[in-house]
Formats: sequence, structure tokens, C-alpha cells
Amino acid sequence: MPMETPEKLNLTIKPLTPELAADYFDFFENRAFTDASPYRCYCQVYQMTRDEALAVLEQAKERDPGRVAREAAERQIASGALRGYLAYADGVAIGWCNANDRSSYPADPAWAVPFHAPQENREKAVVCFEIAPEYRGKGVATALLRRVLEDARAKGYAAVVGFPVLRAERFEWDFHGPLRLYEKAGFVKASEPDPEGRVLMRKALA
Repeated sequence: MPMETPEKLNLTIKPLTPELAADYFDFFENRAFTDASPYRCYCQVYQMTRDEALAVLEQAKERDPGRVAREAAERQIASGALRGYLAYADGVAIGWCNANDRSSYPADPAWAVPFHAPQENREKAVVCFEIAPEYRGKGVATALLRRVLEDARAKGYAAVVGFPVLRAERFEWDFHGPLRLYEKAGFVKASEPDPEGRVLMRKALA
């Protein structure tokens, strides 16, 4: 069966704004993890410093952890710290890509991946994808990455980077995006694999 294209899906992509917060949480709470994915989050951890993450963990000991995580994401969306793109099919959010200026990610992150880079590097980072299970393999992540590249180029960024993990076989919950996704978009390896098999992929725009 031929793969459905974003056009056939009636796919649209919108940058996350505070006005779209309800769509964001609707996606994460009702469609993102319906396939027994081991991950349950609101993509909030990438924007946290180590101390912020520890504080949230302390709160989660006394309160519902999901509620605490959601509140952290709510604050990040309101402040503009959490940025990226929502993919919609027929007006319903079915996909997400966390993408932001690398200088906006913490230099002392809770997540031990080097997303941060100085502002003068003028690089945008793509750090996470989440696609509703029934829409995977239909070009949604490709469309999201294409939009990141288009906007980054229009705003004068020098490059876009991603952080896929090298794997011997397909992994359903490859939330950094698989290597082939970046290769198809013209990214090239800019580092050797780290101990977890993660590589820096980079696409120059300037």
C-alpha cells in the first residue's frame, strides 16, 4: 500500500503558541501515547535545568506526577521556553516536534544531551518528535522537520541540528527521530557516536 502523503492527510503545521496550549495538551493526553509507549511526558524536561528538574521531582513525591509535569509544561509554554510545531490532520493535533534556538536550552540541563550552544552559533535544535500511532509512517515527521528548516532559513539561522540514536533496527518510540529522517532532509553527521549511540546531525543553511 503506498504511503499517504501529508497532502492526502490534509496536514497543516503550526508553531506552538500560548493560544494553542489546549491543542498541545489534547494531543499529549489523548493521542500521543495510545500505543502503550513507555514514555509519558509533556516534553517539558528538555527546557529544565538540573535544579529545576530536581525541584519538580520533589513536588512529584507529594502530588500526582502527571499533574506536576503538566504544570511545568504550562509554565514553559506561557513563557515561550517550550517551542516547536504541532501537526494537525483535519484540524486535530496528531504530531509534535520540539525545536528551538540552541541557546534557549539550558547549559546545565536535566537531560544529559548537549542541546545547548551559544547564541552566536545561530543554530536551531530539533530535540524530540511525537506522532500519534495511527499517523506514523505517513510523512508527518518529515513534514515537521521540513517546516523547521524552512522557518530557520527564513530567520537567518546558520544551521539546524538533530540528535538521533544509531540503531540496528527500527525502533517505534524513536523520539529524537531516526537517522534516516535527517539523512533524507540533507543532514550530515557532525560527530562520532556517544556511548549511547547518539550522533549530532547538522544541515547548514547559510
